[in-house]
Amino acid sequence: MAKIVAVTACPTGIAHTFMAEEGLKKAAQELGYEMKVETQGAGGAENVLTSDDIDEADAVIIAADKKVQLNRFKGKRLLETDVSSAIKDAKGLITGALGAPVYGMQTDSSSSSQEYLDKVQQMKAERKQKSKVPAAYRHLMSGVSHMLPIVVAGGIFIAISFAINIDTKGSLSNAFMNIGGNSAFVLFVPILAAYISYSIADTPGLAPGLIGGWIGTQGVMYGEPHASAGYLGGIAAGFLAGYVTKFLKSAIKLPRSLEGIKPILILPILSVGIVGFVMIYVLGRPIALLMEAMTTGLQHMGGTASIGLGLLLGLMMAFDMGGPVNKVAYFFAVGLLGTKTAESQIIMAAVMAAGMTPPLGLALATFINKRKFYQEERDAGKAALILGCCFITEGAIPFAANDPFRVIPSIMVGSAITGGLTMLFRCTLPAPHGGVFVFPLMGHVLLYIVAIVIGAILTSLLILLLKKNKEVEHMAEVM
Repeated sequence: MAKIVAVTACPTGIAHTFMAEEGLKKAAQELGYEMKVETQGAGGAENVLTSDDIDEADAVIIAADKKVQLNRFKGKRLLETDVSSAIKDAKGLITGALGAPVYGMQTDSSSSSQEYLDKVQQMKAERKQKSKVPAAYRHLMSGVSHMLPIVVAGGIFIAISFAINIDTKGSLSNAFMNIGGNSAFVLFVPILAAYISYSIADTPGLAPGLIGGWIGTQGVMYGEPHASAGYLGGIAAGFLAGYVTKFLKSAIKLPRSLEGIKPILILPILSVGIVGFVMIYVLGRPIALLMEAMTTGLQHMGGTASIGLGLLLGLMMAFDMGGPVNKVAYFFAVGLLGTKTAESQIIMAAVMAAGMTPPLGLALATFINKRKFYQEERDAGKAALILGCCFITEGAIPFAANDPFRVIPSIMVGSAITGGLTMLFRCTLPAPHGGVFVFPLMGHVLLYIVAIVIGAILTSLLILLLKKNKEVEHMAEVM
């Protein structure tokens, strides 16, 4: 019996990671193979692969949308892909992994070795072409996954600070604000930049990314202190630091006796210096002006434009249910939350409501008319209710995977309406995550609930209108 080991990891480490694990295990069981999956989720690595597991494995699958260390898999057939592929085509991945090239194989300069290397490069190119997740997105999501816990904790502490500001001296409120606003929200941009750079250039990328991100938030132009490039500056600093460091690593050649000083002396000095000067004298000011223009535009946004933005963000949150488009909308809202304006809190509220609507609407549909769904979808409906309440849009994925052409348009309409309504009601949310658990911290919370309920009901009605009874579909297939 063949044995496969795998690692699954998504940027947030909540839903996709474990859906991919389940898909791989189920496919392996159906194919008659033994499978062990290590999940690198939000709580860290679980079911960790031991050296014995790896030694005994016939192949390795890395299904991840963020950086995964591969050194321990040297000498094993290894297939890299994205998380979605493990959810949609797990059997295909297992079959492909058993025929994949050996990772880190030492070769000589003979013609046969060159042919092998050419074949490996060709297979890598084919896999990258098939993958729907570009490298830049994976690098960005690596930064986001490490940044999110800081943002979520910081945002909730800021929200609590506003909520408990009742004592005359304000000492407790100030303590919460110091933890959230003056610490966590100061650090999240440098952390974002550091781990974008780390994803590109490995450990040597951390120092220039961290320092470049910090420069962007503290003083991006010589002689103009406190001009901030915000999260856009962090993204720019992260990519700049990563690719500069990666170039320096390959360009600087030293005698073997001096290689030890390269990562601890030469690379940090050169990469930090280059990134620092570029952020101060070249990129910092334009990015800071762009951030200022975005903030000013939001502050002067009228009612109609606000509704339109809510509709757009709602469509994006539902389109791929936790995928790249969803993350762009969410990250846009989280980045603006650092400006601490009322408009940014309104946008954050719209994004969270729109993200909660798809799983809630689908769960409601399974409760209203069970005949429209397979048994596994009915079971998924119960989980989707909980996931929706927790603001985990991925709860809608099982339904969309079975019937994308009916489900995706329905949830997009429902989420767009919810996003537009929260903008219309001027609901505010100072925390970047939490679902129903942060409702007490919201402004106009009752209207917020109304917006979500309307969107969920609309989603369920559209689903039930478009879908046929499963019994009818089964009879049609038999005939």
